[in-house]
Formats: sequence, structure tokens, C-alpha cells
Amino acid sequence: MESDVKKIKIAVNGGIGFGAKLNSKQLITISKYMNEDDELELTTFQQLYIEIPEVRKDEIIDEFKSVGLSCYPVGNFVKSLRTCNFCKGEEREGMPVAKELNRRFAGKAVPVTLKMAYTGCPIGCGEPMLSDIGIMKFKEHYNLYVGGKAKGKDAEVGFLLKENLTPKELYDTVDEIIAAYSQMGKKRETFFKFWKRVGKDQLIS
Repeated sequence: MESDVKKIKIAVNGGIGFGAKLNSKQLITISKYMNEDDELELTTFQQLYIEIPEVRKDEIIDEFKSVGLSCYPVGNFVKSLRTCNFCKGEEREGMPVAKELNRRFAGKAVPVTLKMAYTGCPIGCGEPMLSDIGIMKFKEHYNLYVGGKAKGKDAEVGFLLKENLTPKELYDTVDEIIAAYSQMGKKRETFFKFWKRVGKDQLIS
């Protein structure tokens, strides 16, 4: 790539599945848009950050998607869903629900980057209680946590906002939460601070 071409940063990963994996075709495709001394940043949310020429953004994203890569904007958006590794099977641990959560909400604009996490059982490998919004599958239903914070002296476990939700109830509630944050969140106000300010009554009906 030409060094003087304006570049933008995007996030890519292999989508949601059994573990965070990339195949050789995906790696080769990514490497086409890297110089020899470029580095890829691997985030804690199972994403790789790569810089691509802005003028070719749509073309390159289409190419990435053609080899099975998922692409997301970088900045003040809902992050792609962080998940556990689905160790006991697609249906049993709710992979279709995790995929639908990611499809519906990843990439939505918010005041400050918002992190969502999902785990398919109470072991909690996806760390849902340490994220802004966390979902834990329990038997055939879903528990929803908000306001978790993993780092800092004010680190805190998330609050159990609702439990025993059906998938539809889960989607609707998450949609309501993100809409409230988008509408009422102050500029540069993290979801953790927003949650502390507005509380449960203003967050959901």
C-alpha cells in the first residue's frame, strides 16, 4: 500500500463460532493489505485491527467478507460480541442467540465504545459480568447483566438486570438499553458511568 494514502482502521474477526479462529485463506487476505513491517493489534474482544486505504474501504470489506471475515467499525460503537468457546455444542449453549445478538447490535453508534459479552453456561468463560452488557445462558433462558467493569480501582461485577429471558425478550431489552444509552448518554460518558447516573428505572421500562 502507498504510504501517503489516507487510511482508516477497521476491526475484523472470524465471526462467532467454536472458539476464536482464522483460517489460512483469511490470513492471506488480511496480509495483502499489510506492509512487511506492519503489525496487527489483537484486542481483548477477539478482534484484529487493520488499517486499509479509505478510498478502497467498501471494496476491501467486501473481499474480507467473501472469505468469511466479519468487519466492524472502530471507535464509539458497540463492539462485536465477546463469547465463550461454545464447548458443548451449538444449540445447547445458544450459539444462534449469540450470533443474532452480534448481528443486531455490533457496530451501532454509542457515546463511548460499549462492550457486550456472552457465555453459554454459568461457568462464565465469556466474562459477561465484567462487561457493559453481559448475557449468560441458564438452562433454556438468559440472564442479563449491566454495568460490569473489569479494570481500575472501581472495578465492579455487573448488576443482574433481568433473568429467565426468552431470546425475543433478550433482544428487545438489549435494544432498549442501547437506545437509552445512545439517547441519554453524555458525550464521552462511558456506559459504566451512565449506568451509575441513570439507574435501572431510566434504563428500561
